[in-house]
Amino acid sequence: MKPFSFIHASDLHLGYAQYNLEARREDFDRAFQELVSKSLELKPDFLVIAGDIFEQARPLNSTLENVIQRLRKLRDSGIPVLAVDGSHDAAPNVITGTILNPLDSAGLIYYLPRHEAACWANENCYVYGIPNFRTRRRTEELLPEFLKRNPPTPDQKLFNVLVFHMALDLPGFKPPQIEAEATPEMLPDGFDYYAGGHIHQTMQMKFKNGTLAYSGCTETVDYEDAGCDKGFFLVEVNEKGQPSLRRMKLESPRRFKIFDQKDYTGMMPSDITEQLVQLVKNEDEAGAIIVPVIKGTLPVEANRNEVDLTKIRGAAEKALLVHPIMRLKTSQVPDEVIHSIFEGELKDLKTKTFEYFLQIFAERYPRDEAERIARLSIALMDPLAHKEEEKAKQLLEAHLQ
Repeated sequence: MKPFSFIHASDLHLGYAQYNLEARREDFDRAFQELVSKSLELKPDFLVIAGDIFEQARPLNSTLENVIQRLRKLRDSGIPVLAVDGSHDAAPNVITGTILNPLDSAGLIYYLPRHEAACWANENCYVYGIPNFRTRRRTEELLPEFLKRNPPTPDQKLFNVLVFHMALDLPGFKPPQIEAEATPEMLPDGFDYYAGGHIHQTMQMKFKNGTLAYSGCTETVDYEDAGCDKGFFLVEVNEKGQPSLRRMKLESPRRFKIFDQKDYTGMMPSDITEQLVQLVKNEDEAGAIIVPVIKGTLPVEANRNEVDLTKIRGAAEKALLVHPIMRLKTSQVPDEVIHSIFEGELKDLKTKTFEYFLQIFAERYPRDEAERIARLSIALMDPLAHKEEEKAKQLLEAHLQ
């Protein structure tokens, strides 16, 4: 086999105006521009994009125009772009199809699932692509049908690549906030490299008889991605068909500063506000996005709405944005009280529920008022369950008189 190389990228999310900022839309475009520039320098045999090229199935014309210009540069330089759709740019319906179809027709990408046998090949490599089915249920239903219609045919004489966009149900390999769309057994065997998309962190491991890799996103899509380096894999395959992965870091992604270590339990909202204002002032940085994560449990008498987010946001003078994330909880009924209510003997459900509500409302209202609200809550259960809106309205009006 003649040595060759290819680039594995994914999750570009082009057109994403994060936080409703045009500057963020430009950031995602700039990251793609850098990816294209580095690709032109590295001169790989081909470029694989494992889904979520776009943030939306119907991107803005300006986004589409920028993508076309950059894909044209790759095409004119003789670098084929092989792609599958992701959960964001998958076809919204069977009538309109995915935006990847016209890009394929224009010769700017090779949308693998659209072509006969869902594959592409040259003298060294066989590449097979699976479309995105969005959910676990649909993947379990539709992927076997797709594989039956387009049976994969990896060739032992070639280097075989499978491209897909979904999280696999692999313990310790899938981030906890992401739902797995498929089990490892659902992916076909016989491939040397499994090029994954959808997981925004960079990951790689031995898988079946090959290598499974996620190249991660090229810009910060969610604040939880902020700590991960943004880039792509350059995969170099030697004459024995053995791949070597080099992580190529992008320099253009915007700097995020995440502050999620402090727990504000027991503090009053005014004190939380002042501490965060000072934090933002101390960490203010030109062009950065500052994300304070406000977590903990407030005192019984406090309300999370009393934290002055406007004041916190306004504390920066140089940052592009201050984006507080509210994770504060209000004071809760202690677990032992809940257990004493719901594990008591010979009490019917409504009695237990009344006592539970009473414990909650008694934290904020006098005893008589707390009992009134708790009884109202119980009384509303039946009409709301049976969609008797008029009866529920009458109960609420009677309570307010």
